[in-house]
Amino acid sequence: MFFELIISKYYPSDGNLRQLLEHHSRQVARRSLDIVARHPDWGLDAGFIEDAAMLHDVGIFLCQAPGIYCTGTAPYLLHGALGARLLRAEAAADSGQAERIERIARVCERHTGTGLTAANIREMGLPLPAVDFLPETLEEQIICYADKFYSKSHPERERTVEQTAESLRKFGEVGVEKFLSWAQLFEGEGS
Repeated sequence: MFFELIISKYYPSDGNLRQLLEHHSRQVARRSLDIVARHPDWGLDAGFIEDAAMLHDVGIFLCQAPGIYCTGTAPYLLHGALGARLLRAEAAADSGQAERIERIARVCERHTGTGLTAANIREMGLPLPAVDFLPETLEEQIICYADKFYSKSHPERERTVEQTAESLRKFGEVGVEKFLSWAQLFEGEGS
């Protein structure tokens, strides 16, 4: 699978960070693929969703988060943007996969919270370009949604819909409402 090649390229096979990344990404991929299986009428590409779920956090090694084995220098908030940049460099080297890689890069940069708006970025003074990083496609939304149930800080836990909504509340009600609408759409929960 494509994701295995990328992970192997940037993460040593014997490292704690790789184990954590793969564990978390598998959790997200499983939940995402369960949603795809429940909605065959949507015609989603399960192979793409698996690759994108497995690579949504590929940029974490470039960030500083020692509690989860990340020894880079960038703020953790940038892991999505850095992962997208890394994947776009891969696309430049492999034009046959460029369109697919670009779609995965979009998942990377749009999965923070329930997405970030340019206004959020300006208001909070975040170190990102002041543009919208909102999940738009169903694939982007499913992976963003699934990611919210799992934390790399506590990899053994799986939050409920209610716990996840509560964890998002500190970022504002708009994100909570978006998450709950996804829960209803994807799993028939949270309404």
